[in-house]
Amino acid sequence: LNMLLAVLEKRAVFKLSAKDVFLNIAGGLKVNDPGIDLAVVSSILSSNLDMALPTDICLAGEVGLSGEIRPVTRIGQRVGEAAKLGFKSIIVPVYHKGVDFSLYDIEVKQVSKIEEAFRLLFG
Repeated sequence: LNMLLAVLEKRAVFKLSAKDVFLNIAGGLKVNDPGIDLAVVSSILSSNLDMALPTDICLAGEVGLSGEIRPVTRIGQRVGEAAKLGFKSIIVPVYHKGVDFSLYDIEVKQVSKIEEAFRLLFG
């Protein structure tokens, strides 16, 4: 969590160091999958801006130190599950070669930086 806050502070120019930030995963699950980084960053920005995230969008991506969105494992499975769960769209990293997203019944939006995801989510 601290690394993600530092990246937001440095790369996305959000002043979060003076704020208390807490993260709660539903059901008390312990998660060590870096594929949730993009969702965590988006929820922090949502809270900071006091703007709700769209309820019909899913996110999957690892956030790197320079604010880049890195590929995650099993992206096809993640996109397929998001579609099955009824999400209308999913934001994923652009760096997935050889994956045919047209096979899934969901709109796939690809980003390479936090700033791009921010624009898609908050306009």
